[in-house]
Amino acid sequence: MAATPGPGPTIALAGNPNVGKSTVFNALTNLHQHTGNWPGKTVATATGVYTYHGKTYTLVDLPGAYSLHPGSAEEEVTRDYLLSGQADVTLVVADATCLERNLALVLQIMEIAWPVVVCVNLLDEAAKKHIAIDLAALEKELGCPVAGAAARGGQGLDALRQLLEDTADNPPPRPERACANCPGCWECRAAATIARASEIAARVSVKDHELSQRRDRALDRLLTSKATGIPVMLLLLALVLWLTMVGANVPSELLSRLLLGWQEPLRGVLQAAGAPWWVEGALVDGMYRTVAWVVSVMLPPMAIFFPLFTLLEDAGYLPRVAFNLDHFFQKSGAHGRQSLTMCMALGCNACGVMGCRIIQSPRERLIAILTNAFMPCNGRLPTLIALISMFFVTGDGLWSSAAAAGLLMGVIVLAVAMTLWASRFLSATVLKGEASSFSLELPPYRMPQVGQVLVRSILDRTLFVLGRAVAVAAPAGIVIWAAANLSVGGESILAHLAAILQPLGGLMGLDGFILLAFLLGFPANEIVVPCILMGYLSTGALTDYGSLAELHGLLAANGWTTVTAVCALLFTLFHFPCGATCLTVWRETGSKKWTALAAALPTAVGIALCMAVHFISVLL
Repeated sequence: MAATPGPGPTIALAGNPNVGKSTVFNALTNLHQHTGNWPGKTVATATGVYTYHGKTYTLVDLPGAYSLHPGSAEEEVTRDYLLSGQADVTLVVADATCLERNLALVLQIMEIAWPVVVCVNLLDEAAKKHIAIDLAALEKELGCPVAGAAARGGQGLDALRQLLEDTADNPPPRPERACANCPGCWECRAAATIARASEIAARVSVKDHELSQRRDRALDRLLTSKATGIPVMLLLLALVLWLTMVGANVPSELLSRLLLGWQEPLRGVLQAAGAPWWVEGALVDGMYRTVAWVVSVMLPPMAIFFPLFTLLEDAGYLPRVAFNLDHFFQKSGAHGRQSLTMCMALGCNACGVMGCRIIQSPRERLIAILTNAFMPCNGRLPTLIALISMFFVTGDGLWSSAAAAGLLMGVIVLAVAMTLWASRFLSATVLKGEASSFSLELPPYRMPQVGQVLVRSILDRTLFVLGRAVAVAAPAGIVIWAAANLSVGGESILAHLAAILQPLGGLMGLDGFILLAFLLGFPANEIVVPCILMGYLSTGALTDYGSLAELHGLLAANGWTTVTAVCALLFTLFHFPCGATCLTVWRETGSKKWTALAAALPTAVGIALCMAVHFISVLL
């Protein structure tokens, strides 16, 4: 009978961003971990365990930090945890390809935490760049244990586990530091720490500067230059969107058939139990059908987009996107990192809002949160594509596909422009202030780890957002069914609500049923078109369409023109975010006022643009 592992030490895992800290964490714990937020802060944390020589070690993955002088909530969390003394050992991961910058944090940590073990990671990448690190010399210079690793390939991990065990059982004596007992001298010692880091790096590393930077410089000339940086960025974005939409078609259809195929068996169970007709309808045609629709339409695109997005992040490209767009955001009174959250919003606005945590300035973080819904998420992209294909670019073939893709990219560029305008508007009104400067690290290009990317993007982003969407869609499905099936004065509540909205819809070049469909689509943008069809056909439940040709015929029969399609496209692009995003905004800001503004601002823009288009069409 195997012995039950006993309790072991707690190990804090710290380091700069982009040093492979998550890779070390995942490799040591074999993904036996759970994630959450630090108490009182919207800062993600992960805790995992691993067993070694009969002991169970707890590994606490601290947020990435450049310094222990808190410039963000993440750095504050890291500093406070290390000062708390909860960890038995602090493991600091450093990047072998840029050791000098990493050693500054190592020296700061050694001042407030002991014992410390340093893991020099990415030795394989360093070798490719003709960089050699003398680990024994580094250990002597620092006065703490040092291990080398290439965690992506699993190299050095066994030696690291052994070193952590030895350090926890027999901590080495703490090296003496100049000014160690001087209270409150963080600022006066900062310059000395940087100088000391440079001195150590020069002694323990040997590199050919020209060869070490040749590949990255060549790629940066293509990806970050004024001439090619933005065009390449748009091409990559178009490729990601194309792969997402094309790749999601088949799995979405299969998932829809599977989930909706359970609808009648569920109805039979309720009928056998003697449930009233309204209970049966509300649960089966309302709640279950809406949830099934949301899952089948929402899950496949997210399961494709987020891994692709994370691959670009893992490869080191996304910081280059922020570099390319930083000038535009600075001009708008916003933060350059908002460009990253804007890109993330193309997959899901809720994830984009959560991603705003990377912005240190509270004012600029709030601007990014409030304007995130100006970018179309993957729930709106299918509607945009359908409208483009039905009313603006008809026919098959390569040129038609290219024209449709070009028009879609034009729509996204419009969304970017309106995001910048809205950011400027907020920074000049309710969120006045000057744009802050920030240091942007351009990490080395690396081959992404596909396996870990899939796990991280699906667990941390896709399923998390899907869970929030389902939580909103389930009760909303009952409301949608009730509005479509309960009558007042011989007409459904749905028809009455559409009549109330008809005057506003007419001013916007739309109609009452279209506006009502957007309201009913609050749980998830994916159900807007089915809600329009439900209203036009009076089916009493969300209704699918067979093909774009059939959908075009149905819309034309209900009065749609090219102007209607333009207005519908604009309002699809600019309207209130979905329920999951609004819930996320509320949780991130803790304010109903800011949540209401996040919904009202894009909606006001959408209404104004639709009215302008309709007015111009009437004049012409």
